[in-house]
Amino acid sequence: MSGNKALIVVDIQNDYFPGGLWTLSKVEAAAAKAAQVIAAFRESGELVVHIRHEFTSADAPFFRPGSEGAHLHASVINAPGEPVVLKHYINSFRETELKAVLDKHGVDEVVVVGNMSHMCVDGITRAAVDFGYRTTVLHDACATLDLEFDGVKVPAAQVHAAFMAALSFGYAPVISTAEYLGQHTRNAA
Repeated sequence: MSGNKALIVVDIQNDYFPGGLWTLSKVEAAAAKAAQVIAAFRESGELVVHIRHEFTSADAPFFRPGSEGAHLHASVINAPGEPVVLKHYINSFRETELKAVLDKHGVDEVVVVGNMSHMCVDGITRAAVDFGYRTTVLHDACATLDLEFDGVKVPAAQVHAAFMAALSFGYAPVISTAEYLGQHTRNAA
């Protein structure tokens, strides 16, 4: 018997956008895709849960407590009645009410969109699977940034591809927004 589905919108917050403290590569395009999925979930009456990351220290490099940068971005702002889960760690389930919210709504399947591909999207996807949720990631509704490790510069597109490849290898289907919305529309009909 199938349960309910939820869209989890991870950390689409002001600091990740141009002018913010931690700008991601192609974040506006990813957020636009996320907004399409949010609209589809709202239209079908399915649960949309927003995750908002806020560090506990005012010295944090971004998402400082109470700052405008830590607020949800206007392009994906929660509608009345949509839960916003505040977190302080990479894993959205850690010391939050996320699992309780999903359980309260009988959710057994989650769709993940948001930021950053290599951190919080990765963390929530792996945790959701470990908790037994059927999980799908919409790769073009996620964003990240250039990284550097041990003197090697890694462009954002390669960071993103590496993490999406890892998730699709052993954790979850990783598909495009268009592919997902096509399936979602067919299943809703």
